[in-house]
Amino acid sequence: MSLQPRVSIQTADFDLAAEVSALHAGDGGVGAIVSFTGTVRQRSGDASISAMELEHYPGMTERAIEAMIDAALARFDIRGARVVHRVGLLQPLEQIVLVAVTSAHRGQAFQACEFLMDYLKTQAPFWKKETTPAGAHWVDARVADDQALARWGIKAPNA
Repeated sequence: MSLQPRVSIQTADFDLAAEVSALHAGDGGVGAIVSFTGTVRQRSGDASISAMELEHYPGMTERAIEAMIDAALARFDIRGARVVHRVGLLQPLEQIVLVAVTSAHRGQAFQACEFLMDYLKTQAPFWKKETTPAGAHWVDARVADDQALARWGIKAPNA
């Protein structure tokens, strides 16, 4: 199994192929690798987005995501997981988040990847500010994200 850290919070971009390769390096039990890469959208509703800024609490954010990965390992038959999340000022089309999961079989890998992404959207301590033609504003939690988490039997604290 990989010696790579399970969580990275960083300003630098990431290389999907390198991250996935490192996650399953040397693990002959891996039969499935599922990944999700999120990017900064050019639009939010009717407004165009010229930039997005993400803030976090160093240390606290990593611990929260580590706990999410532990929950995924307990819930699903997966072999490994990796989360990379960018912070700082990002432009439209730039990569913002990577969730990658390895498993012996695809079904567990798909479910765990989706679980981690749903968890990240509602539980990870990140704050997003979008810059639009009307100015900059903080992005509120979305009801749809809370509903996605609820299907796993977890209630978001802000729901």
